[in-house]
Amino acid sequence: MRIATWNVNSLKQRMPRMLPWLDKRKPDVVCLQETKLTDDAFAALVGEEFSSRGYEVAAHGETSWNGVAILSKVGLEDVVRGIPDGPGFPEPEARAVTATCGGLRITSVYVPNGRSVDSDHYNYKLKWLEALKAMVAPDAERAIIAGDVNIAPTDEDVFDPEAYEGHTHVTPREREALESIKALGLHDVVRDRWPTERVFSYWDYRAGMFHQDLGMRIDLILAGGPVAERAQAAWIDRQARKGKGPSDHAPVIVDLDEAPDGDIGPVVPPPSAPAARRGTKKLPQGPAAS
Repeated sequence: MRIATWNVNSLKQRMPRMLPWLDKRKPDVVCLQETKLTDDAFAALVGEEFSSRGYEVAAHGETSWNGVAILSKVGLEDVVRGIPDGPGFPEPEARAVTATCGGLRITSVYVPNGRSVDSDHYNYKLKWLEALKAMVAPDAERAIIAGDVNIAPTDEDVFDPEAYEGHTHVTPREREALESIKALGLHDVVRDRWPTERVFSYWDYRAGMFHQDLGMRIDLILAGGPVAERAQAAWIDRQARKGKGPSDHAPVIVDLDEAPDGDIGPVVPPPSAPAARRGTKKLPQGPAAS
């Protein structure tokens, strides 16, 4: 089974890339984030295109912002939209959808950004992560959480820790919240498979960050122990970040039981430029990530 997650940063804008990507990579399950469509608009835009490729769809969206979805060729049952009793800002947002696919309990997540440290949105982010943990905990062994978690798990997951000082995505409280979820028995399958590799999933559009490989790894697939043991390949589809009209995120792909393309590593293809030395680059002005 091939499972992928991709923050598309507007599905409407990304459709010219999404359909060829589905045809090329042939994932069995796809978790999408930042669809930025209501459920009706989602169905009108892509329903026939996805169903003709064999996908059932569970979408949870809102106008212009957020939005998540799960596409599945291996069944789609017991769909839950949102996080029961989860916090809002001030109302609940379309940031999670869960379904059983191929016997796995899969949640597509778009974790709140946090905006600035100790802001109301930062505290909302921490409460949202607590609610996610509570939802996943009863069925953690067969769980997969896949999506844009808006947290770089360690300093190895950003191009230069000094550049991110004072920003969200790297603070101790965020990382502790993520580790608390992993403590349910969930494994970060990309990092487990490639413990020492430089590997990112997000690059700011500005300042040539992608071509210099100045990125972050904030898109994760977390899997319960029995599921993680089935992983045969875990990688970032960097090719999908190249070319005209990309998202600022690349898809993350995990192959369970067999690896159709082989154990090809975390970065496809290699970076366009060598890594910058620590302390030589600053972030573009504006938010650190989506």
